[in-house]
Amino acid sequence: MHYRRLGSSGMKVSALGLGTNSFGGRADEATSTRIIHQAIDSGITFIDTANIYTNTESERIIGGALEGRRHEVVLATKAGLVRGEGPNQKGSSRYHLQMELENSLRRLRTDYVDLYQIHTFDPDTPLEETLRALDDMVRSGKVRYIGASNYAAWELVKALGISERLGLNRFVSTQVSYSLADRSPEKELVPACLDQGVGIIPYFPLAGGILTGKYTSTQQAPEGSRADKEPRFTRFLNEDKVAFGQKLSSLANELGHSPSALSLAWLMHQPVVSTVIVGATRVEQLTDNVPSTSIQLDESTRSQLDQLSEPYRHGEPFAVYRLS
Repeated sequence: MHYRRLGSSGMKVSALGLGTNSFGGRADEATSTRIIHQAIDSGITFIDTANIYTNTESERIIGGALEGRRHEVVLATKAGLVRGEGPNQKGSSRYHLQMELENSLRRLRTDYVDLYQIHTFDPDTPLEETLRALDDMVRSGKVRYIGASNYAAWELVKALGISERLGLNRFVSTQVSYSLADRSPEKELVPACLDQGVGIIPYFPLAGGILTGKYTSTQQAPEGSRADKEPRFTRFLNEDKVAFGQKLSSLANELGHSPSALSLAWLMHQPVVSTVIVGATRVEQLTDNVPSTSIQLDESTRSQLDQLSEPYRHGEPFAVYRLS
């Protein structure tokens, strides 16, 4: 396993991280616990969750699975998306963030999180309020580093400017949909992050499984796939994406790699990427992705992947989560 700095911070994270939004849902508690333990044993140190994942079950399961092993991981969670129907049950106000952090710490059975992330930009809360609240959390010792998620480039840079002006802790990372099937961050966000020393943590690095090559049709989802277990996911499927997944599979086979490992390796070769979070509903899925960290892409292979995915530099994001 390779380790790299999270943005310009001094904290090191594994090149491959574990995403946990299926824990307590598509993966039951026992399976989720086995996946976490296998991840740690494989050298994965970065575990990412959120207060909304499977209605808080993801955090609860992680808290139990990490008993006695908390010190072995960099634990990240998020807040900001809708948690309930009340007027203060979403967003990044001081009120909401302080309440959600305490709840997350309780479920995770820890007194600190290594990375606390704002799940999406909140247009109703002044950025200064959000950043001062986060700074207070860092100074209290309950949070070590702070990050953003689903921020547009201008929103991220504005936040960084406020932090610099006020002498506050700044975002060290940001999460965004980024993959061979979604290169839209390269238009503005990637250059901004490279300039400002912010690490990108891609989510949907396999486009929800499309880049594994298992989808051969938009009409029939493979048994056990995300589209099979979560029918709403079919909104991401179209003929173009399915065809792209098949082309990628052919290239991967020629190179002697699985399409998923090749896709993850391409992301890991992007200088702006700090860690790539991949979900799993079975231990075997996790172990199949670990080899991606040892794949070295030569210039010819990178060029082929860049050319194949070039159309996705100019399209709409594969996914983005915002407050309405």
